Amino acid sequence: MRMIQSVLSLTIIALVVFYFMERADTAPVEIVSGANHAAHEKRNALESKIAPEKLDPANPLEGNMFSWIGKTEQELLDSLGEPSRIDPSAYNYKWWVYNASLNQYIQFGIEANEIKTIFAAGEDLETEAVYIGQDFDEISQHFTFTDEVTYSEGSSSYAFKMSKEDLSTRPLVKIADGTFVQFYFDTFTTKLSSIRILSAEILLKHRPYEIEYRGKLPQEPSLTEEEWAAVEKGMEQQVFDLTNVIREQHGKSALEWEESVSDVAYHHSKDMATNNYFSHYSLNGDGLKERLEVESVFYTSAGENIAAQYPDAPAAMEGWLNSRGHREALLNDDYTHIGVGVYQFYYTQNFLGKPL
Repeated sequence: MRMIQSVLSLTIIALVVFYFMERADTAPVEIVSGANHAAHEKRNALESKIAPEKLDPANPLEGNMFSWIGKTEQELLDSLGEPSRIDPSAYNYKWWVYNASLNQYIQFGIEANEIKTIFAAGEDLETEAVYIGQDFDEISQHFTFTDEVTYSEGSSSYAFKMSKEDLSTRPLVKIADGTFVQFYFDTFTTKLSSIRILSAEILLKHRPYEIEYRGKLPQEPSLTEEEWAAVEKGMEQQVFDLTNVIREQHGKSALEWEESVSDVAYHHSKDMATNNYFSHYSLNGDGLKERLEVESVFYTSAGENIAAQYPDAPAAMEGWLNSRGHREALLNDDYTHIGVGVYQFYYTQNFLGKPL
């Protein structure tokens, strides 16, 4: 475990908060103003519903999403057509992003012509087993959430350890040998916010939980500068998409992309990574207000969310959603525009309010 200090800065109030997390931390918004037997039986019955033969190719997003793991690019194309875009990831697979609707958002992670992971959000997206917006207690009646999930392959064995916070925000369930589901919950509403299905290989690459293991772990991402730039651009777009998906779920208007503010956000993410610090304030003392002034950005209100060391953009978004200060920025009615800047595993959102 490591401890990272986070700062909540308001116009006249400063509050210091400490977070204890294995691989990730966030800093709140800166505002600038002008298992028992019965449970196992239920889970076994539910798992029988999500066998591959249950997939309905005609309605893949309304049927059995779990069954897409292991399927091919061509099968995906035959059912959904061309994706809106294809984003590289830091883990060798490519995200095929389908984002035509804010109510139905999905990313398929494909490597070597095989779907190995899926991330999905949106109120109109459901499977035969669960649906977005379903209550934590209802889902936990069918899936057993435990503080340790194990996996073995050959002579290697792995135990994923979950903290109390993990169990309330992103419990992990093994639904088949080598296939797992992360349930992301909004702890403010106790509703399912999004879902991620992934192979054991991808889970070990992401390392979202503490791991005890015997054997080897996959190597950390090692990308060229050019490869990182492409990954970062993809994650910026995913943060933008998911911000508006979340706002849609909560009855808020969509934000518009602001390129100049994205540049401001990117440079702050890069500065934090390069100079090994984590704060809303640069080492020279400049905050969001000063960074926007340098670029002559006009606004009536502004805010900032930052995060570090989340394995990807969807994970960072769920972290922000479950932190009160970040959540307030995500759902703020005064904001009309957003810029996102990602540098490796440092993430910055800059929000602006502009006159209509």
